[in-house]
Order: sequence, then C-alpha cells, then structure tokens
Amino acid sequence: MKKSQIVLNHLVFASDRKNGGQQLDMLKKVVGFGMQSAELRREYFDDIIAETPAISAYAKSKRLRLFYSVPDDIFVNHRVNPKLSAYYHEAIQLGVSVIKFNIGDFDILLPEDIATLETLVQMGIQTNIENDQTQTSGKMRVIEKFMVAIHEANLTIGYVYDMGNWRYVGEDEMIAAKQLSSYVKYIHVKDDKGFGDEVVTVPLNAGDIAWQEILHILPQNVPVAIEYPTANEQVIRDGIQALEVFS
Repeated sequence: MKKSQIVLNHLVFASDRKNGGQQLDMLKKVVGFGMQSAELRREYFDDIIAETPAISAYAKSKRLRLFYSVPDDIFVNHRVNPKLSAYYHEAIQLGVSVIKFNIGDFDILLPEDIATLETLVQMGIQTNIENDQTQTSGKMRVIEKFMVAIHEANLTIGYVYDMGNWRYVGEDEMIAAKQLSSYVKYIHVKDDKGFGDEVVTVPLNAGDIAWQEILHILPQNVPVAIEYPTANEQVIRDGIQALEVFS
C-alpha cells in the first residue's frame, strides 16, 4: 500500500489527549511520521473556534489532507440533524476534505431530508457514514438500508467500513466486508480480541481479525486509516509499516 493512501486518525494519540495535548501538536506528529493525511476528532478540541486558524494554516503549509470525525448522527428523532450545517462550516474553516458521521435513527428519506442533505453535500466535502458500536446504526442491515436509500436519492454519501466495530454489535467483520464492499469510500483498520461483551480493540496483528484478507475484499483505491489507541510511538510506526507492506 502506498504511504499516501494511509491516514492517521488522532485516536492513535489518545494518551497525548489524556494529558491535555491539542490537535495541532498531533498534526505535527503526523508530519513527523512522514504522513500526508490525518483525521481530526471533534471531541478532541478544547476550543474549536480558537484552535481552527492554526490547524488550517499548518495543514496548508504542509499540504496535509484533513479528514474530520464527528461523533454525532445524521438522523436524530428520525429527521436530519439540525446541527449538521454547523459541522460542515467547521470543516470548511479547518480545511477538511472528508467528513464522517454516524447514521442515527434513520427510518425513511423524506423529500425535505433529501433537499437538506443535498445542500450539505454540495459544499464540496466528501461525506461518509460509519458503522458505529451501537445497535441503532452499527448493524449491517442498517448500513445497507441507509446506503440503498441514499443511492436511490442520488445523494453522494459514502460509507466508512470500520473493521473493529462489528464485533461490538455481534456481527462478523468478514461477512460485512463482502456484503457492503460496493459502498466503501474509506476504511478504518484495527484489530480486536474476543467477541460481543468481551471484545477489546487492539493494534494490528495483536488480535483475531484477518485484516489483510478483509482489505483484499474491500476497494483497493480508498484511504485507509489507522484508528486505535496506542501505548507509544513505536506502535504507530508498526501500524504504518504493516499497511505499507500489505499488497
């Protein structure tokens, strides 16, 4: 895999965050690893308005491609979340090119939902949903139902296949890869130990997931993010190397 295809999600800097680290410093570490793409996490901001100008300027100066993980739902109370517009404007100010949400409690796309989503995705930021760790929006049938509706409405919303979240909802990551591959625009790679209530997310090659086999099933030309907490920088380097030698 080309290094330019690999993204570092700021979850790898979870220990820095616990010690008060900010995302500008995390971006500098991303560059230090020789990477060109990073995924900001909205919950990692202390003051997003204050932090945005420096992040945007630094990303431009280093020609970084920024992704934006927003821990909120597209649908709330079965209708489009009114907070979405604010998130898109944050992304524009940050210089983000790809934004990601959870589905939420989606039921059906009404004409007004389609109109609202169309206005948002036309802002020029690639929009994706992810399988999360909830029964509401993390199951295969939910992802497929949403993506079918999106395609029928001609909305350009893609899907982030999160490799490690399936076991949290009691489903098989291999089956999910085969069933949902055609929708995938971005991949979050990680490993897990155990299943169901006993599952624990771990670094690549430290768990039970056949991640290399899954990557062969999924599209080969999409970004792939390393997204799991790490104990030290060597774990990050090991993850990068594991993806680089993947073919």
